[in-house]
Amino acid sequence: MKKIAILGSTGSIGVNTLDVIERNAAHFEVVSLAAGSNVDLFAEQIKKFNPRVASLFDASKIDLLKERLNGMDVEICSEEEGSIRVASEPDADLVVSGVVGSAGLVPTLSAIRAGKNIALANKETLVVAGELVLREADARGVKIIPVDSEHSAIFQVLNGENPKHIKRIILTASGGPFRTFSKEQMEHVTVAQALKHPNWSMGAKITIDSATMMNKGLEYIEAKWLFGRDVVVDVVVHPQSIVHSMIEFVDTSVVAQLGIPDMRVPIAYAITWPDRFEADLPSLDWSQPSNLTFEAPDYEKFQCLTLAREVMDSGETFPAVLNAANEIAVQAFLDEQIAFKEIPEIIRMALDNHKSEPIRELDAVLRADQWAREEARKLVGVSAHG
Repeated sequence: MKKIAILGSTGSIGVNTLDVIERNAAHFEVVSLAAGSNVDLFAEQIKKFNPRVASLFDASKIDLLKERLNGMDVEICSEEEGSIRVASEPDADLVVSGVVGSAGLVPTLSAIRAGKNIALANKETLVVAGELVLREADARGVKIIPVDSEHSAIFQVLNGENPKHIKRIILTASGGPFRTFSKEQMEHVTVAQALKHPNWSMGAKITIDSATMMNKGLEYIEAKWLFGRDVVVDVVVHPQSIVHSMIEFVDTSVVAQLGIPDMRVPIAYAITWPDRFEADLPSLDWSQPSNLTFEAPDYEKFQCLTLAREVMDSGETFPAVLNAANEIAVQAFLDEQIAFKEIPEIIRMALDNHKSEPIRELDAVLRADQWAREEARKLVGVSAHG
């Protein structure tokens, strides 16, 4: 029986992970859970899965959580220290890192330093500190298994293949809700429009990242760290989200992984790897007429994708600034402080104002992250007051 710890249990990845575990209860045990502030859902999860340790990041709600649990025998902790406790639980065989944003970096790194294999859905961990994270994982023999559907697809295609035979990786992108929008339409995008993803059901931040195509930019950076910085990574828009990604090998053969657009599929693969379990999910129906289409992304319309490629080439602390500035800009858009088109503009200005430094230790990443948040907030303030 594989023992699982989950960071971000009340988010989309965490909820789907627990759904997969519940469907395969004979094979898994949940030993620790960490969540943000959703007390009601978290209490339900604790009662159902009976972890030994549970951490709620929002310390102000700990008493309410204890009240909901009514004396249940579970170690309760909070804040970042609690997330680290969950991630480094001695009995855990695998840590599912499903926290959104750079908040997942420290607990995920703590899990790696504790020798835990990682099912990584928190792409920001590699985006902001890829070199450091991989160095720590290699030193401890830790396996990082990707959960993002695109990186899971590449991971699966590479099973049994020699990585030296890769000619290029082809990341597929749905194109989000604004793929067919004109430049004039993009001027008037609303929050409600941006939150309507055509294929996937995700949290607000990731959904906005998909709408700006920053999500694909972050996945581009993640792919470089997971599969080799020297590997060519191209992005192609595939609106149907059936082909989750492809690899072209040196002999020009292209191998793809296909499946329904349901995050439980890559989650199940990550937590069962190197095995596969039967999934009680619908299969693709190949008897029905269907069209799978592909097109090049519009880098002019989706500047965030361009920014991500640039910062990966620049390296050092630029990716950390990109990610932090994006988090602030996205939240400002959700709060209707700035327009949709201003998200990449604020990120670009933050990057232009940043003095980068090499990443030799975690502190360099945290300094860049903090600086970028403060800088982006200033830029949002300037923009909001015209």
